[in-house]
Amino acid sequence: MTALATDAIELVRHSDPDEWIEVCAAEMRKALEGEIAERGRARMLLSGGTTPAPVYQALAELPLQWDRVEVGLVDERWLSPQDQDSNAWLVRDSFLRRAEGAHFDPLVRVGMPVADCVHSANLQARHSPPPCLAVLGMGNDGHTASLFPGSRDLPRALASTHPYVSLDATGCPVANEWTLRITLTPHGLAKVGTRLLLLRGQKKLDVLQQALEGDDELQHPVLAAIRTPGARLRVHWCP
Repeated sequence: MTALATDAIELVRHSDPDEWIEVCAAEMRKALEGEIAERGRARMLLSGGTTPAPVYQALAELPLQWDRVEVGLVDERWLSPQDQDSNAWLVRDSFLRRAEGAHFDPLVRVGMPVADCVHSANLQARHSPPPCLAVLGMGNDGHTASLFPGSRDLPRALASTHPYVSLDATGCPVANEWTLRITLTPHGLAKVGTRLLLLRGQKKLDVLQQALEGDDELQHPVLAAIRTPGARLRVHWCP
């Protein structure tokens, strides 16, 4: 494991995938444990995708007062939380069914229109203690959360003063058929104490380097997460 610190990020390179999983899970546990010790409860925001799933599984096996942990989402497709393509389903399957007692707040509420779901998420974000931890991912196109390059709503989302917004990702092929999203904004991320970006594969590392060498958040929205004031983004990468 080697770490490379820059002004923008702290990049930790892992040579072994098992080490990557173990270290990421341990760092997440440390953030939650510290928050519980200080405040009595902890809240974290998780991303979907296959990359973080084994980390969530490992985290759930670690000793912690899970009944003092609240779990939210970084972003979500406009799908029922019971749909296996939703981020809510992945978080439940990989983490919640193992971390007994943890409380989960999905972004999509069945029977509520998207505007009401966003309003509910923003109310909770404004009236609850800020999350102590957020786990982000990044696509090969440089997107993070549901901030997709080329999407019609990206400029509005990046400039928003709300923690969450709905986003129409039409125009971005990576969004596939799920163009309607709810996503954390840079404004919402600014309140998070520990920010982790979990990456695997050389392609992801190359895209991250391209983003750092560039200056366009519309082309590489991950730059918005890197530049958001507050805690420096800590990147864990392995092949």
